Amino acid sequence: MSVIIVGAGIGGLTLALRLHHHGIHCRIYEAVPRIEPLGVGINVLPHAMRELSALGLQAALLDAGIETREMSFYNRYGQFIHSEPRGCFAGYKWPQVSLHRGALQRILVDAVTERLGEDALITGHRFVFGEQNPSYAIACFEVGGGRSRIGEEGRIEEAAAEVLIGCDGIHSAVRKLLHPHPDPLNYSGITMWRGVTRWQPFLSGATMAYAGWLETGKLIVYPIDDQRDSEGRQLINWLVEFFVPPRDPSGDWSQPGRYEDFLPRCEDMRFDWLDVPAFVQAADFVYEYPMVDRDPLPYWSDGRITLLGDAAHPMYPRGSNGAGQAILDACALADELARQYDPLVALQLYDDARRPATAQVVLANRSHPPDAILREVYERTGDKPFERIDDVITRFELKALSEQYKQAAGFDRRTLDANN
Repeated sequence: MSVIIVGAGIGGLTLALRLHHHGIHCRIYEAVPRIEPLGVGINVLPHAMRELSALGLQAALLDAGIETREMSFYNRYGQFIHSEPRGCFAGYKWPQVSLHRGALQRILVDAVTERLGEDALITGHRFVFGEQNPSYAIACFEVGGGRSRIGEEGRIEEAAAEVLIGCDGIHSAVRKLLHPHPDPLNYSGITMWRGVTRWQPFLSGATMAYAGWLETGKLIVYPIDDQRDSEGRQLINWLVEFFVPPRDPSGDWSQPGRYEDFLPRCEDMRFDWLDVPAFVQAADFVYEYPMVDRDPLPYWSDGRITLLGDAAHPMYPRGSNGAGQAILDACALADELARQYDPLVALQLYDDARRPATAQVVLANRSHPPDAILREVYERTGDKPFERIDDVITRFELKALSEQYKQAAGFDRRTLDANN
């Protein structure tokens, strides 16, 4: 069997490694001429770590990042609400790892080129069209051109394989091929500003902390490596988000942000464990991202062509589930292609299994996010300081809110242990 993968993101690279593990030949075609370590921090949750560990990547990921110890919640006054262990510290068989997205992609690229060969990853090839016949899927790529219209600058090359998989992100050209009807980005009403800062460790030095809520401004902050510089500082990922009137839902992760647009929401966040205004202003750069998703599709697979990751199910960046679900997609698809003699059957079984599961996560991210604890406390207190958190919400309720999202996203401990 042979497979064309369009897109060398987290999902496409993981898919290539899993296909290679099963002895299935594949090539990845990537639009950019050179893969750069772009982005900010990312979390690899235990369900995704299970799959990457099976590919022999756990040690490299831990070396490049940090094993997240706990998740802690605070209101915007810095009052402690709740804390819970994560990954192996919570009894999982796999860790939760926080690292730079560029580091994760580099580890995957290195593994692909080492195991599959240098010619397995082909850059500078932008997918422009695809078709299929009873025996093959054919992909057309613009090579070396910078224009959007075919043939203006560059040439067109074709590649054929038994399966074509679109892993080409939120603006997927393969998705448009399968679903040419209007398919708009849905703006959530929330915009986030993101960056990374070199700073002294806070709390345990391996804590993911949430503070505040969306009406007034919410902070998420966590370290993404365990290497200290000469001043003892870690590389720490952060984001600030809140409700903002309608903005351009571009889905562009690299849009520059401006401090004046969000810093006023941080001014009162001067905690005993972190001076947030000083911390965010020490970042080397800031990105702005209007949070968007797309409605779930009625199908991903059409004959020999299917979708994976953000191309299939763009979701709000909640709970690190964009990359996590792409990794789960990749392993599920590769395993079906290895099990089934007929690739059309494999693609349909993959569609039947993963499409409903990811649709559940897309919808959960809209209504029951992983930080619903903050929303509940905000609503119960009316955004006022409390005397005792136990008078606001019980420990049972806090645990139930946390477990609700884990179950929706498929990484509650019982589900993972049962499926291991």
